[in-house]
Amino acid sequence: MKKILLSTLIAAASFVTLAGQAHAGTTLDAVKKKGFVQCGISDGLPGFSYADSKGKFTGIDVDVCRAVAAAVFGDAEKVKYTPLTAKERFTALQSGEVDILSRNTTWTSSRDAGMGMIFAGVNYYDGIGFLTHKKAGLKSAKELDGATVCLQAGTDTELNVADYFKANKMTYTPVTFDRSDESAKALDSGRCDTLASDQSQLYALRIKLGKPDEFIVLPEVISKEPLGPVVRRGDEDWLAVVRWSLYAMLNAEEMGVTSKNVEQLAANPTTPDMSNLLGKTGTYGADLKVPNDWVVKIVKQVGNYGESFERNVGQGSELKIKRGQNALWNAGGIQYAPPVR
Repeated sequence: MKKILLSTLIAAASFVTLAGQAHAGTTLDAVKKKGFVQCGISDGLPGFSYADSKGKFTGIDVDVCRAVAAAVFGDAEKVKYTPLTAKERFTALQSGEVDILSRNTTWTSSRDAGMGMIFAGVNYYDGIGFLTHKKAGLKSAKELDGATVCLQAGTDTELNVADYFKANKMTYTPVTFDRSDESAKALDSGRCDTLASDQSQLYALRIKLGKPDEFIVLPEVISKEPLGPVVRRGDEDWLAVVRWSLYAMLNAEEMGVTSKNVEQLAANPTTPDMSNLLGKTGTYGADLKVPNDWVVKIVKQVGNYGESFERNVGQGSELKIKRGQNALWNAGGIQYAPPVR
């Protein structure tokens, strides 16, 4: 009886192992078969994912998806975009409607461990703040006692704002909206006293207001909001491609590899690490099941992380956000990527 039971357990364990192996790589295989990456993005946030008058999407989150497409196909344009509200985003990923969620989404323990998905990295370190009228004369978020606060439903901003007001013994009245544009319009019309969201989002929404110069972002940052791309749990091959596409952009910036010089440096790398990164030595692309020049394709077509940041949200954009903690680790920030080797 014990032998039969042991044999049954071994067979069951083998089945689970084989099932896991069969599942691993299914997203990457499916993406290669259909010929494009289906990317879930925000429903219109300048600097992160936003469509211009011709319907072309740009933004720092969009660039993550473009980098993945460049790695897999050698073509950053092989992406289709699905704009999603905060409420819709996780269901779209879990159901397989999108291959990757790159939509200013905060990495938390419950999302990473309890919702069937996993974060591939952090492409923007952020924190919740408050946008308010200059005419209110406020200098600090601690002066918001009794305020009406606009919030986007389905985000962790709701919980963080509640915690902040409670910790500072203040009261407030929340007004929630499904879309970020709706909350911005409510602030603009005077329906609420302040708008709470990730600070990056506040800068993006402010430029949409009728008179942006009449609004200020208060100095307090009340939470940690590491934002990054998300994939479904249990598909390690796809996770690795998404994760290392982001890391490739960070490593390229650290080594001084840009969209302008990447081809020259790929032919004549100046360090062993650069040689590994750009595919001159090693077979690191094969480890990810992508061509060995995957990083060259990413940087040539999308740029390194610094180029993407400055173009979309930094000094080359309307938002003019300073690098701050999103600077590289060796330049006063906390952005850091493991090496390709």
